[in-house]
Amino acid sequence: MADFREITPQEIAENPFKLIGGDWALVTAGDRERFNTMTISWGGMGIMWNKPVVFSFIRPQRYTFEFTEQNDHFTMSFFDEEYRKALAFCGSKSGRDVDKVKETGLTPAFTEDGVPYFEEAKLVLVCKKLYAQDLNAQSITDQAVVSPNYNGNDYHKMYVSEIVKALTV
Repeated sequence: MADFREITPQEIAENPFKLIGGDWALVTAGDRERFNTMTISWGGMGIMWNKPVVFSFIRPQRYTFEFTEQNDHFTMSFFDEEYRKALAFCGSKSGRDVDKVKETGLTPAFTEDGVPYFEEAKLVLVCKKLYAQDLNAQSITDQAVVSPNYNGNDYHKMYVSEIVKALTV
């Protein structure tokens, strides 16, 4: 089991482009009794409303969407390359159909408040939702991105969430 230590979001040394777009992350929402996780490779980090935030995007048909909608907090867990296969699995299978924890061998852990994350992560961001909005075709100013990303008009919901805790090994 990892021995995590808390750092401030400003102490995160990794490049967010590499972390999210290259390494990917697991977004996990729910509680000790019931949760789901999914892989993301879209998102960002920054400052909004004078708070350190992450931007994440989840399609409504994803099982994790239900858990994200029902809970104020979720986590983003980042892993070393050795976990790429587990992240690929979590991004290609639905938690409605398979037990992702059992299939990947990842070890669930929980914050004091019961927010789920994974022991194998190298970095965990505990996030509190601040803002959510559905993306839509009318708001996309560069229509060239619509066709390759939204062939079925299955637009993501964007979440802007405060990083309330950062844990690293």
